[in-house]
Amino acid sequence: MREVLVCPICGAKTFTPFLNCKDYAVSQETFQLVQCAQCQFVATSPAPHNNDIAKYYLSDTYISHSNKAKTLLDKFYLLARTFTLKWKLKLISNNLNKTTDVTLLDYGCGTGEFLKKCKSSGWKICGIEPSDITRIQSSKATKALIAASLADISFNKFDIITLWHVLEHIPDLDDTLEKLKSRLSDSGTMFIAVPNHKSWDATYYKAYWAGYDLPRHLWHFSQQNMETLLQKNRLKLIRRMPMKLDALYVSLLSEKYRNNGKSTIASTIHALFNGFKSNLRARISNEYSSLIYIVRK
Repeated sequence: MREVLVCPICGAKTFTPFLNCKDYAVSQETFQLVQCAQCQFVATSPAPHNNDIAKYYLSDTYISHSNKAKTLLDKFYLLARTFTLKWKLKLISNNLNKTTDVTLLDYGCGTGEFLKKCKSSGWKICGIEPSDITRIQSSKATKALIAASLADISFNKFDIITLWHVLEHIPDLDDTLEKLKSRLSDSGTMFIAVPNHKSWDATYYKAYWAGYDLPRHLWHFSQQNMETLLQKNRLKLIRRMPMKLDALYVSLLSEKYRNNGKSTIASTIHALFNGFKSNLRARISNEYSSLIYIVRK
């Protein structure tokens, strides 16, 4: 197991216990969250080493690495993903500085559904996916280059680089952002989506909050932490955007965890109410369940 000794945001070396959470999705093991005493950044510590983490993704219940809808909740996820893919494509199109020969890299592309959507717009696409099984799926789905690491990508520069709920999985934040920035064109844009543990749904569900997703999520960001990380890596924040559907899906999953893996009509209604409530509260606090950070050099 790997213990976090130095805060990747501010460099402090003092941490305090924050929360203990169970891995409801795969292993049923319990993991600890700690908080930096200086900047309040939250980390999973201790966490599995890089060569051990893969087994925590090996489950059909981990829906982001699978296209199988075995439950009503899975069907909701896939339906929401269809809507979200169109929304993401429109969001990127509105932030493009060119209209032809667009090159896009999706870092942590999963099964490749987002890349397929981008390819249909005539963009040149590449993907990074460390999971061998999921990378094969993505390659078949996109008929494009899906590599295990950035070093295997021959494209020199990209107009768009996306990380959809990926940064929280990456052990070395600074090194990864530096490498991605070096592959971003001078007029390029990066889209980074992460959960927000200061959202209303996170504070309501606490240890049951699906946004923690331990131990796969190594880091747990607030808006302040993300802004500091971006500044440290000389990336300019252009805009923040909420992912409002995330509050609904995360609440549905959190409610299932809280009810010992069961979803009833009553719990589903309660979860949807909480998801809407979280979005409503965020209209004032701006603390949405998930946020996209649109950045440039």
